[in-house]
Formats: sequence, C-alpha cells, structure tokens
Amino acid sequence: MKTLRNLDLKSERNSYIVAVAIALLVASVLLGYYYVDLRPKSEGYMTLYLLNTQKDATEYPETLVNGVNSIFSVYVDVENHMGEPQDCTVYVKVVQDMNPTFPVYSVEPTLNFTELVADGAIWEESASIPLTQAGNYMVVFELWTTNEKEELQFTDIFTALNIQVL
Repeated sequence: MKTLRNLDLKSERNSYIVAVAIALLVASVLLGYYYVDLRPKSEGYMTLYLLNTQKDATEYPETLVNGVNSIFSVYVDVENHMGEPQDCTVYVKVVQDMNPTFPVYSVEPTLNFTELVADGAIWEESASIPLTQAGNYMVVFELWTTNEKEELQFTDIFTALNIQVL
C-alpha cells in the first residue's frame, strides 16, 4: 500500500484520484454548510379537524330527526406546529345558506372554545350542537388566533359538516 509520500503526483492516474478526492471533500463541506445554515426553515402550520364520538374521522352525523336526536356531538381538534404557543379560538357557527363565504361574519357563533395551545400539542374539545328546526344546515368550525396586537384574526382554516334535520 502506498503512502501519500510515495504517491507519484506526476502520474496522470494518481493526479486524477487526488483531484476527485479534493472535489468530494469540498462538495461535502459545502453540502453540510447548506444543510446546517442556509437551508430554508420550514414554515409553521396549524390543523383543525373533527372526530366523531368514537374519536374516528369517519361516519359523521348527516341526518338528524327533530325531537328524536336533534343534538349531535363531535370532537374538535387543533394541532399547533407554529414553533411557539398559540392562543386559539374555535368558533362554531350554524348556517342555513349552503354556500357561505369564509369566515362567516353574518352568523353569531353558537359555541366558542379558547385555549393556549403549546407548540407540538393537540387541543381537543367536545362540541354538542343542537339543531331543532327542520332544514338543511352547514355547521362551520373556524380557527382564529391572536395576533401581535392581541386581536383575533381568522387563520383561513375551517371545516364544515352538512346536516339535514327532518
């Protein structure tokens, strides 16, 4: 086995090997630097979703019978991946217009929940919503957070259930 001292750099093959090794070393250092310092930081996000009473994301209520089962329940979950705690409010609004714009300003919330959600945490609340008149409804769950001025702002995150009451 040859040592570095015994390498004949005048040989074309050995010069090629040394050049490739130096290039790989430089590329590895630059790639490591990019990965550690220059790589763009991922943006934080929040998630809002609903679970049924068995805590599954299936078989949501679709039809209620007035006077028999005119109240339905779901779990409302908020996940925080923003990198810091978030002061969250979920507004539950019942809308008869099946094509509203979001956020729904024209309807007052039926329910609302507020919680400070730690980074990486999941906040879960049970919501029971009564619908006592026959008709077609959209039950909207809107996620709002507090901004730097301590004002509530809509996050553009919402989910909705279409419910028919017979």
